[in-house]
Amino acid sequence: MRDLEAALRSVVRGEVGFDVTSRALTTMDASNYRRVPLGVVAPHDADDVAAVLEVCRDHMVPVVARGGGTSIAGQATGTGIVLDFTRHMNRLVSLDPEARTAVVQPGLVLDRLQDAAAPHGLRFGPDPSTHSRCTLGGMIGNNSCGSHSVAWGTTADSVRELSVLTARGERLRLGQGWAGAPEGLRALVDGELARLRTGFPDLPRRISGYALDALLPEKGADVARSFCGSEGTLGVLTEAVVRLVEAPRARALAVLAYADESAAAEAAAGLLPYGPLTVEGMAADLVPSATALPRGGAWLFVETGGSDTAEARARAEAIVRAADVVDALVMTDPAGQRALWRIREDASGTATRMPDGSEAWPGWEDCAVPPERLGAYLRDFRGLLNAHGLRGTPYGHFGDGCIHVRIDFDLFSDAGIGRFRRFSEELAEIVVAHGGSLSGEHGDGQARAELLPKMYGEEMVGLFERAKGVWDPDDLLNPGMLVRPAALDTNLRFSVLPREPVDVVFGYPSDGGDFSAAVRRCVGVAKCRTTSVSGPSVMCPSFRVTGEEQHSTRGRARLLHEMLAGELVTDGWRSEEVRDALDLCLSCKGCRSDCPVEVDMATYKAEFLHHHYAGRRRPAAHYSMGWLPVWLRAVTRTAPVVNALASLRPLARVAKRLGGIAPEREIPRLATETFSRWWGRRVKERAGRVLRPVREGDASFGDGLHTVALLWPDTFTEHLSPTVGQAAVRVLEAAGISAVLPPTRTMAGRRGRVCCGLTYVSTGQLDRARRVVGRTLDLLEPLLDRPVPVIVLEPSCAAALRSDVPELLPDDPRAHRLADRVLTFAEALEQLAPDWTPPRVDRPVVGQTHCHQHAVLGDAADRRLRQLAGLEGELSGGCCGLAGNFGFEKGHFGVSVACAEEQLVPAVRGAGEGAVVLADGFSCRTQLGEVTGVRGRHVAEVLAEALDVLPRGAGSGRG
Repeated sequence: MRDLEAALRSVVRGEVGFDVTSRALTTMDASNYRRVPLGVVAPHDADDVAAVLEVCRDHMVPVVARGGGTSIAGQATGTGIVLDFTRHMNRLVSLDPEARTAVVQPGLVLDRLQDAAAPHGLRFGPDPSTHSRCTLGGMIGNNSCGSHSVAWGTTADSVRELSVLTARGERLRLGQGWAGAPEGLRALVDGELARLRTGFPDLPRRISGYALDALLPEKGADVARSFCGSEGTLGVLTEAVVRLVEAPRARALAVLAYADESAAAEAAAGLLPYGPLTVEGMAADLVPSATALPRGGAWLFVETGGSDTAEARARAEAIVRAADVVDALVMTDPAGQRALWRIREDASGTATRMPDGSEAWPGWEDCAVPPERLGAYLRDFRGLLNAHGLRGTPYGHFGDGCIHVRIDFDLFSDAGIGRFRRFSEELAEIVVAHGGSLSGEHGDGQARAELLPKMYGEEMVGLFERAKGVWDPDDLLNPGMLVRPAALDTNLRFSVLPREPVDVVFGYPSDGGDFSAAVRRCVGVAKCRTTSVSGPSVMCPSFRVTGEEQHSTRGRARLLHEMLAGELVTDGWRSEEVRDALDLCLSCKGCRSDCPVEVDMATYKAEFLHHHYAGRRRPAAHYSMGWLPVWLRAVTRTAPVVNALASLRPLARVAKRLGGIAPEREIPRLATETFSRWWGRRVKERAGRVLRPVREGDASFGDGLHTVALLWPDTFTEHLSPTVGQAAVRVLEAAGISAVLPPTRTMAGRRGRVCCGLTYVSTGQLDRARRVVGRTLDLLEPLLDRPVPVIVLEPSCAAALRSDVPELLPDDPRAHRLADRVLTFAEALEQLAPDWTPPRVDRPVVGQTHCHQHAVLGDAADRRLRQLAGLEGELSGGCCGLAGNFGFEKGHFGVSVACAEEQLVPAVRGAGEGAVVLADGFSCRTQLGEVTGVRGRHVAEVLAEALDVLPRGAGSGRG
């Protein structure tokens, strides 16, 4: 390895990585398989690729080309050198609107090509559900398709010319008329014309094997087309000329509801004569909530195009009339269409979990049959599942007869793996009996290549081997794929994981308490590698800043997987590689909601930090910011002095250095009067408003205030922004809600303050967090048996109480009762004062939904509150980048600000005069103030200000 690494470094201008992290990040793709590479190279250009091939040929080391790493059959993994094209060879070289072509490098993400083509009214036809992160090189390697293939075909239909390097260093320009064919290929084809004319099934989604029939003279002897779908086994793509199609000016989406999946499948082929752009199918099993869909048990998503909205709608409505459906809807609003399409696109992730939460895996998610045979095939498929005691929910490209499904294989035990093999062999025979292809989109890889003789026969597979020998006589490129394949039940990625549960602190209730199962949630679909945020989504801000795999949710999950495996990452919880990858995780929890399988990297990070630093000295920031509630309570009575000292730059520099705080940050000013002290002073002034009625279960205060709720004095509201709490009290009282603070003594008489434990959790001090939360539950115990709602103003604290606390103390029923009572400010107004109308502000609004609110709490109530108050406009997605302690920690400032600059800062800077800047989180307000000089406000402050300008008595009480 040392010789190989040295040789590569001497000739390659791009990065060469033989370190543990680089190798661990590429052991897996989105399949069931795992292979450990020797190293990873990110080439700068085709010359770098040629140099890598020469060195690897000299050392007889195999080479695997890799794009986004979303392959589902194992073809993006290997034991030699992995070529990562996403870092440098990711450009759109040129785009010719007149010729409707584009020249692309293999690492270009599909969405970037679509973005460039859209202003010209053009697009690339194929669009897999991974369009936001899959690369053109990977699409060509797999001959990818996507939902629009009924209109625009596969990637092979969109390829004009390909620039390819063979394993022996020959540079070829592939095209029609035998252009670029390696020596011997034409002779091979000329000798097998009869077999090539009769040996391939005629169906739109035949991806399995080599497309040697594209070399027939009547098909133009198209070498480029034949190369598509070869999965990196014939040559290494360095550039491609691709064809673009005209995008419809307007689209409509008809969602057709059927009683069940079989009825939807039977109907799909009958819709093709109407010229739809898509005919996609899915069943109710894959939809967490079907409220946005028409009534039914399965749906077809049928998209139509037109020169304007009216024409597109008319075509969609014609299809609805022609279809025998239970129910239907037609959507022409682009935002509404995107929301509906997200339901379908997320199926590739949601399918990895059965309705009961158990795991399901790929391997047979990709078969295709003639569309008119789809209904019959699905019945046979279901019968085979039942015969083997397996479960799976099919979905996919019904109009092309291509079905995706994840199946709850047991890939851990010998018996389960044996059943996986038997099922695979029997299903292959069923697919072939229906005239189908083992792969209809994702390629054969290791998952299906072993079974190709069932589809093509031994002689045709022998012809594939001979073709491979013409292109790659040394078997250097992606060996074990397509020809002479590895067995489908070897190299399984689960085999290296521990068989016994790992000792952890969090409860992991959705994973049966098993940390390994939690890490296995990441199946590699890589939605976290999306390079731009759309809508309200958050995940994964650090990846979008750095562009590095180790700073994606998937990359971190891969490193945790390897940590548990113990083969590459050998020092377990003490691993510096895992620690460094997690260092730039903002703990924004965006992955908890935006990841289709709900990976919760913030929790995994806290767990890791807990074990990593157990019995060891921690970074200074863990003590300064992790223990923030303690320090703030300690200095609260000397706040003016502390503020004065912090304003002295030499003292501030020393304090920040000692506390591990970024020198670029300002130390926040402490409130000279805490929120609790203000509240206590106010209570004395307004006699009778005490905690006694709550303890006694009395919900009447006798002064026009009819509902009692506990108002949570979080650390930030208490010590740093008490004006938010004061405003909230004003608004709650106007709505008829009496806010009281939690008790400060337990039933045993011990004094204390409630705390959600967030700062301890985010720094991985989980033992301390459990003690703090346990004390909080002791304080609240008298109230938890009563239906007293708990209003939390700080979104991150509300999220901690609703999710982290019950997961930290899974066996304490008080933690779950507290979580069930937590309400955000907007939820409290909506649920506790449903008849109250907030004052009208009638101003535009900008800002950002707090990432924890987006991921854990939801913002539906906030949206409705803003609408009632006349706060018009959408808040941006992404993360502010400060993220609690993250942005304050030394070394994080640049990434922190870059996260803010992605969406939040441009939105605020571009806001019109008079716009309200909303930021419910203390971190968001702090980041805005430091980066833009603009003060963001909590919605409670905005509403309280509006109340103050109303005539006396207006906007208060009920009705």
